Amino acid sequence: MLLGTWNLENLYRPGGPFGPKDKAAYETKLAALAAVITELDPVLLGVQEVGEPEALQDLTGMLSGEWHIALSAHPDGRGIRVGFLSRTAPQVVADTNAFPAKLRPVQSDDSGAEESATGRGLLAVEVTTATGPLTVAVAHLKSKLLTYPGNRFFPHDEGERARYGAYALYRRAAEAASLRALADELLAGEGKTRDVAVLGDMNDEVQAATTQILLGPPGSEIGTSGYDKPDRGDAVRLWDVAPLIPADQRYSRINSGRRELIDHILTSHHLVHRVTAAGTGLPGDGTLRLPSVGPDPAERRGAPGSDHAPVWVRVE
Repeated sequence: MLLGTWNLENLYRPGGPFGPKDKAAYETKLAALAAVITELDPVLLGVQEVGEPEALQDLTGMLSGEWHIALSAHPDGRGIRVGFLSRTAPQVVADTNAFPAKLRPVQSDDSGAEESATGRGLLAVEVTTATGPLTVAVAHLKSKLLTYPGNRFFPHDEGERARYGAYALYRRAAEAASLRALADELLAGEGKTRDVAVLGDMNDEVQAATTQILLGPPGSEIGTSGYDKPDRGDAVRLWDVAPLIPADQRYSRINSGRRELIDHILTSHHLVHRVTAAGTGLPGDGTLRLPSVGPDPAERRGAPGSDHAPVWVRVE
């Protein structure tokens, strides 16, 4: 089976402030997205940047066969939320935006305002597969693309840039800790026997501190000498499948000309040892064809497809 994650980039119906300006551009975007999903043929696909639930329904209407939708009830201020497309009916087991009990609110701007919850909900579902139940959580953590007062995308000076970069990092770290807390609940200390995955747009790369928070205890990452050795941490660890992606495809977005892997799939011990392949884009498609994006996301309003590539794993 193929399990994947994909940021659909501002999936709104036309006519609003964030989606395509006309029906033709909207239909072109949907067709591009549907073609990729059809080729991927996932059992379960975590999705991000669903701006309107109706737009996701329009997208699934362009796919063949029966598809089920699960969406978080915790969107951000623009209506952006995470969700799943599934071949079988998913059971929602968690939909939360709560910080862990001991984690205090974090500063979010120069006024001293604080955030005490994740910007977008963390959604977890369970589906039935040929090999048993599979539990998956999807997330979309705080972006590194900064927004300044007055909805500016460019700072007045470098001091403002540094401060707002710190605020974004505080939020992303708190959200990563919240996602890790949800992973703990899903694993329940039984990762050696449970198929659990955590996936989504983590908005930072493999070695970033926020991404590393999600792993749990270090020591047996893929490619290290401890990977194939039993360890007492195996029951609670998650493994990022990034090292299994071919090196020339190990990116899911191009930011100002720089390739970066900011979309991730992390799996439990029981699941990671059944992964037979991992990749970005379409299996066997070679070089990714992605646009390079800059600091102003409005520049791509109405563009076809997505500025992210899907990330996927194939499991036996």
